[in-house]
Amino acid sequence: MINRKISLVEKHAKLKNGFTIVELLVVIVIIGILATITTVSYSGITKKANEATTISDLSTAKNQFALYYTEHSVYPTGLDANGCPTNATVTPNPDTNYCLKSGSGNTFAMTSGNGSSYSLTASKGAIVYKVTNDSSPIAVAALVCPTGFVVVPGSSTYDTNDFCVMKYESKQVGATTTPISTAAGLPWIYISQTAAIANSANVAGCTGCHLITEAEWMTIAQNVLSVSSNWSSGIVGNGYIYSGHNDGAPYNALEASTNDNDGYYGTGDSSASNPQQRRTLTLTNGEVIWDLAGNVWDWTAGTVQAPIVQPGMTGYGYTWREWAAVTNAGTLPVPVSPISTGLTGASTWNSSNGIGQIYSSSDMVDLRGFLRGGSWYYGGADGVLSLFFNANPSNSHDTFGFRVATSSGL
Repeated sequence: MINRKISLVEKHAKLKNGFTIVELLVVIVIIGILATITTVSYSGITKKANEATTISDLSTAKNQFALYYTEHSVYPTGLDANGCPTNATVTPNPDTNYCLKSGSGNTFAMTSGNGSSYSLTASKGAIVYKVTNDSSPIAVAALVCPTGFVVVPGSSTYDTNDFCVMKYESKQVGATTTPISTAAGLPWIYISQTAAIANSANVAGCTGCHLITEAEWMTIAQNVLSVSSNWSSGIVGNGYIYSGHNDGAPYNALEASTNDNDGYYGTGDSSASNPQQRRTLTLTNGEVIWDLAGNVWDWTAGTVQAPIVQPGMTGYGYTWREWAAVTNAGTLPVPVSPISTGLTGASTWNSSNGIGQIYSSSDMVDLRGFLRGGSWYYGGADGVLSLFFNANPSNSHDTFGFRVATSSGL
């Protein structure tokens, strides 16, 4: 009898030392809550630490650029693959004494630089900060672009913030009024400026999409002109900037390639046979844009009518001119000449440097729209600064296309 009682007591004790299913679930839930709190706290601490190191890296870089300016009397206009500052007017170029280093995994990018000013970003994942020659590091909100668009760094010269632009010239979705940016298909042509303005708002899922403005076009032009890899010599201002499909062979517009390394796609040319025909240009942030010059003319949203004066030569009417030959700068609301880019030597550049020419008349009185870049057969007139004042906003042609931009992203 005693033995039986002891067994029951022992059995009862064993049962008391266990956990019920409810108790186990409560423990699991508590552990999960504590783990979540720990993860969130750790993530917050990590984010703050990454932000602190990014700011520190940019502050150090700004000091480096200040020393560079002290020695060379100009700021860098770019960075090479090793993070060393470049400027075509400086010897040595790049100057390895001032290479930017990051011990925290940040990536540097020059978003603009013309010798007298610069904008530099440092990023680590989704964390992006920017510093300029006259500002301290500030956070940059990530701009999420519509499909087929790329981010363009803003420019203080043209009073633009970062914006998105079509990577490719606009294509038409079937027979609709919906533009799309895609490599496949031929550019949307036979379109007037008026229709391009109306249709640019129809990009699927895009709030704020509009026909690219003159200020946005000039921002892109200034940017790509400052990138050494866009120039035949590898030095900004030396040789020519690539001016796209403009030799009339083949005698038609071309679709693009999804391979950004195949910049001669469809031209029948190569870097060996006819290098100037390259259709791709690279922005300072590494993004690639197709057919900014050549292929088809792109409408921008700009118009001009007297008393606003086109750049030209008073008393000489309409003709193609080298930019350096313009004697009347006009009164356009956005500066459009090469010299406005602020790049060293730009005032002397002409079509042999691949920038294109201007077709205008400072004596005109009728309404004209802005056409940019060139077409497949205009040769030396084509280029990133080419400007064609030969059509009013209602005109259309088989060489007139357009490109859409937005500053609001998605």
